[in-house]
Amino acid sequence: MIYLYQNDVEYDYDVRAIALAFFEREKIVAVSESEFARLSAEEEGEESVRFLSLIYEDRKIRGTLSDRSGKRTEETICCDYRDHKACRNEVSRFLYRLFSGYTGRTLLWGMLTGIRPTKIVMKWMEEETVGPAANVPGTEADGPTDEQRARWEERFAKEYLADGQKARLCVQVAQREKRFLEAHPYEEEYSLYIGIPFCPTTCLYCSFTSFPVSRFGDRMEGYLKALTKELTFVSEACAHKRLTSVYVGGGTPTALDASSLAYLMEQIHRLFPVERAREFTVEAGRPDSVTAEKLHILYDAGVGRISINPQTMHDETLRLIGRNHTVKQVKEAFSLAREAGFSNINMDMITGLPGEDVTHVRGTLEEIFSMRPESLTVHSLAIKRAAHLNMEMDRYRSLVKGSTNEMLRLVDDFCGRMGMLPYYMYRQKNIPGNLENIGYSIPGKECLYNILIMEEKQDIIACGAGASTKFVYPKENRIERTENVKNIDHYVNRIDEMIERKRKFLTERG
Repeated sequence: MIYLYQNDVEYDYDVRAIALAFFEREKIVAVSESEFARLSAEEEGEESVRFLSLIYEDRKIRGTLSDRSGKRTEETICCDYRDHKACRNEVSRFLYRLFSGYTGRTLLWGMLTGIRPTKIVMKWMEEETVGPAANVPGTEADGPTDEQRARWEERFAKEYLADGQKARLCVQVAQREKRFLEAHPYEEEYSLYIGIPFCPTTCLYCSFTSFPVSRFGDRMEGYLKALTKELTFVSEACAHKRLTSVYVGGGTPTALDASSLAYLMEQIHRLFPVERAREFTVEAGRPDSVTAEKLHILYDAGVGRISINPQTMHDETLRLIGRNHTVKQVKEAFSLAREAGFSNINMDMITGLPGEDVTHVRGTLEEIFSMRPESLTVHSLAIKRAAHLNMEMDRYRSLVKGSTNEMLRLVDDFCGRMGMLPYYMYRQKNIPGNLENIGYSIPGKECLYNILIMEEKQDIIACGAGASTKFVYPKENRIERTENVKNIDHYVNRIDEMIERKRKFLTERG
């Protein structure tokens, strides 16, 4: 528990975000000045309770952090704090120093709490003259100089108090993203996301829109009809624009039965010029949903990239997290995909799963190394509010240690041995250790959609239950979002409303 008193809420969001980076999952309670004085003067009570005071004066902020044991840290900053544009980073550094001084800890990402750190470096790159983008995505020709990279790394570490290794990683990813984005006029195009909210089971850590087939399988037909209606509207409204990529996610798209999956592929091809898109991805994430028949349906439909996601290659962990498949089934699904003709297969893994340490991560990486996928997406376990893991935390607390940087360095080493480079990255709230999620790929096998969704340079039109559409206005530096309802029955019954939510924005696009 942290009791917080501020005589101004000018930086309330930043205060809370940085506090939670140091004190994960801690409850922060705002109190009045008199209540703060009373509580902090009490000699008895929980020793773990902390008292955070931020006093805003004329061009000055004074901060104190203390507890009942007598431990106390103070920091002061002098700046025109109401000028957010000029002072926000300075205030964040002040807050970071306050928490770091109290805890004796530093954070690998420093004061950064945002989910897209590469955007910072991308902006710096756009402000400087960098060599022209390579004609072949994924190559290193004509990129920034060693001097430029070193300067950006040093600036990132200094301005955001970040670890040097994270600064290098951020610059490396931003460089590759920039090369991809410069290769084509993506801002003049759009990408399509199609959400399939069915899964074999719901994983312990999952907070996505997903419904177990055993209970909701009878909704498939009605759902696909409603989805087709929404896709039809989008195809007509966007007929004048080029389609960059199609990404079918979920849930688990291959949780659909074979005939439903074939129907979906037929509708996508009927409505959209998929053959002219630069990329067509379908998640076949759960090995227990994959069959040879479904893989051939996807391959014959022109799907070029699929994901087969073990998350871990340890059967005991798979059982614990509610994935009703085995390591053997992962290998069988991967082999079936190769036999079907797929030459661009991604695999997902999660570091920090309950009960797992760095030796488990090494074991998973060794198994993945033996299969040699074209890309690997690595998630640091995030304990999300809507996930069963969070709601049943008392049951799993002793098992949840979270990701460590040692795990992520091990991932980086194995990916290097597989000829992969990092190409996109993002961070989430509620990741123990304040770490990152990162995608690695063999050069030329990167997922363009992943880059576009992270860098927010293009309209992403999303259809299906729980899907979130992003309309990008680059000249105005703003993004508008429209959300579809998550519940399957509500989505089907209110499909016209979902369409109307998009109509305004798509109509004004002309």
